[in-house]
Amino acid sequence: MINEQIRDREVRLIGQNGEQLGIMSARDAYKHAQEAGLDLVKIAPTAKPPVCKIIDYGKYKYEQARKEKEAKKKQKIIEIKEVRLSPNIDTNDLNTKVGAARKFISKGNKVKVTLRFRGREMAHMNSSRYILDDFAKELADIAVVEKAPKVEGRSMTMFLTEKR
Repeated sequence: MINEQIRDREVRLIGQNGEQLGIMSARDAYKHAQEAGLDLVKIAPTAKPPVCKIIDYGKYKYEQARKEKEAKKKQKIIEIKEVRLSPNIDTNDLNTKVGAARKFISKGNKVKVTLRFRGREMAHMNSSRYILDDFAKELADIAVVEKAPKVEGRSMTMFLTEKR
């Protein structure tokens, strides 16, 4: 809330240089702000009495937007990349998939390793678990298993994340 929007009976006023001007009516505080050629902005509405400050509102909004943009720039979005395998995969094909997963993990992404079963392969699900274990062992130097292999419908999935 700014200027005339502030309807509280009394407010604690802070000057433009950060000095305490005391508790006064909102109307008097607004007059102080007008004399300084600035805006009266309610900073802490939940305080008793509410805290208002005399500042340039346009500059204040610009500073806040800049801080938000800066904070957004610093955060990293972690994507989940998927590597699909089948129970009858050969060692060289497995090594290729391990290489792809290694690249994803080194870029800071999580990797979802999916072992897909089709038709008669469904009968031998448990005997194919070693493929996911070997996959995790190959990447043990840079990755750690976040979620252990788990059967979901026609597939078995496991999540790997970067070691910290």
